[in-house]
Amino acid sequence: MFPLQTRATISGSIQQPILKVLTLEEFVRTKRNPADCALWFDGSAALYSSRAIEDVAWGAVFCPATQQPQLRAIPGQCVVSEPRAARVISPGDVIRVNHHSHLVSVLYRRGSRNNSLLVTERCNSYCIMCSQPPIERDDSARVDELLRVIPLVDLDEPVLGITGGEPTLLGKDLVRLLAAARAELPDTRLHILTNGRRFNESDFTRQVAAVEHPAVQWAIPLYSDCPEIHDYVVQRRGAFSETLSGLLNLARNEQRIELRVVLQQATVPRLRQLAHFIVRNLTFVDHVAWMGLEPMGFARPNWKDIWIEPEDYVSPLADAIARLNDVRIATSIYNVPLCVLPERLRAFAAQSISDWKNSYLEECETCSLRGQCCGFFSSVSRKYLPRNIHPIVSERQVSGVAHG
Repeated sequence: MFPLQTRATISGSIQQPILKVLTLEEFVRTKRNPADCALWFDGSAALYSSRAIEDVAWGAVFCPATQQPQLRAIPGQCVVSEPRAARVISPGDVIRVNHHSHLVSVLYRRGSRNNSLLVTERCNSYCIMCSQPPIERDDSARVDELLRVIPLVDLDEPVLGITGGEPTLLGKDLVRLLAAARAELPDTRLHILTNGRRFNESDFTRQVAAVEHPAVQWAIPLYSDCPEIHDYVVQRRGAFSETLSGLLNLARNEQRIELRVVLQQATVPRLRQLAHFIVRNLTFVDHVAWMGLEPMGFARPNWKDIWIEPEDYVSPLADAIARLNDVRIATSIYNVPLCVLPERLRAFAAQSISDWKNSYLEECETCSLRGQCCGFFSSVSRKYLPRNIHPIVSERQVSGVAHG
């Protein structure tokens, strides 16, 4: 697990805080504007003698180790050095440099499979297990920042997440972000987490669809076939009706949809019925994800009211998955370690936990399936672990012990 920010020593003034970290070789190859770049300087004498540092107006020079003495003598050059946490920042990343707090944040990490843009912390739902509780404040300035980030993302990035809060609260600004992503990253898929409620507005849905981004998937929670249960989970009366209306509007506008169901006390008793509801009414969805709980935010104070042991939901979950498979709706299990699932369900489990908040336990060290397992959220303490966590021993391991 690598954090997404670190303190660092920052000298000189910075004009543009959003920068792409690049080696000189990549800069020459990609021909980016140097004012948008933080030159990766590892202390190479050859690099310094090339005068690339002195003669180019970089956004900043980034030193992964101690600041080089000769850099301190360059008037007006912003130098970021001595990051407190090693390996947080690498060439290819997009960073935000805060000169006042001496904090460097990673907004995009090259090579990560979990890059997401947080577009707002506001939300119109108040889910009882929300891992990132909403903050009601004007954070619209994020949009302009993200419009600077998007052109700095690698062109070959396969998928980019958009998350919140609730992205649809941005209204026309969400349309601007989608249009920028289409123009700057035409081959990058967008995976957008939203409660979908605002898509009950037909005009707004048409505006979003009119961007004609070729590869957007909207990930929308539907917690039950029963309106009262869904509304209870999201703590908003009428949310079930708005969500269904939104799903239908998205389908009419030929948008791709993933449904998300968090496995908790309120939702598990009707997993089978929910699967039947999807098969009868929502066969246009592309994917259904069954989600394990993340013990953060509202989930912690509500834990006794939401937690359910995997052994108590695997039977209805298996039936629900089988029902979806009957009509060829793709389905996956997220955030649930393999060892608490029966073997017949392990093929559906995905390595879903973002790498910056992913960890493994001591018990995982000898597990033969660790490389295929999602592991755990780093926020998990023993208090929040499922029962019966154990290493899975392969036949080869057993044979090795027998012949040892």
